[in-house]
Amino acid sequence: MFATEKLIKMALEEDLGSGDVTTLSTIPPGTQARALIKAKQECVASGMQVLGLVFRTLDPSLKIDERVADGDQLKVGDPLMLVTGNAVSILMAERVALNFVQRLCGVSTLTARFVAAVKDFKAEIVDTRKTTPGWRSLEKYAVQVGGARNHRHGLFDGILIKDNHIQASGSILNAINHAQRVAPHGLKIEVEAANLDEVKMAARFGADIILLDNMDDALLRKSVNFVRDGFPAIKLEASGGIVLDNVAQVAASGVDFISVGALTHSAPAIDISLDLVS
Repeated sequence: MFATEKLIKMALEEDLGSGDVTTLSTIPPGTQARALIKAKQECVASGMQVLGLVFRTLDPSLKIDERVADGDQLKVGDPLMLVTGNAVSILMAERVALNFVQRLCGVSTLTARFVAAVKDFKAEIVDTRKTTPGWRSLEKYAVQVGGARNHRHGLFDGILIKDNHIQASGSILNAINHAQRVAPHGLKIEVEAANLDEVKMAARFGADIILLDNMDDALLRKSVNFVRDGFPAIKLEASGGIVLDNVAQVAASGVDFISVGALTHSAPAIDISLDLVS
């Protein structure tokens, strides 16, 4: 939460600058108001604590009344929160607060759609590191709210040997051997493979997880069948070019995980409004 508080303070400073000249010049000091925040699109609620924290960071005296919880399915017009107190404070925090909740609801909503698309298969949807700089913890939390799992949080908590690592180390064998010697205890070794030969090498040389990267359906199924037949303990992850229109087909191949960068890099913000009410 400390990182979130810093992000909120930075966002408020960015927006307010030397002061909200419009609000300060039009609203008498001490004016009280009630503000209703509501959904203007169907969505999955996410970031309610963050939404309230923005208002409380600007003015701790504001009263926050949450009307929904993270993970709730919202219809058009459903209220998320009622904020009561100083009108100037409410309007100063409005844009920043909405920016946070619109973004997080967007991530959770898109994630839920991907999760629903593969509900008939064993594959689990996972996210990637393709996140907004500074927002990773928040966006990965929103992915969880949407029903998916987090992949590694950063470069420090998971080994994923990709094409450039293989190129720099000389071969898949060299990369895996070196990782097995020096990697922190307990971390599984995941290796990216773009063709069946690379899948075979990764499996035979000791990968714990193989990432099947940008494979068409035929190659994906061949790769899954090879690993399932000879190396059943290895987990398989599909990645690259995954969209809602093809995610079920990818899941049908029998992979364990499907990583989707779009969950965080392409989720559209949800339209959410704040209106003063009597």
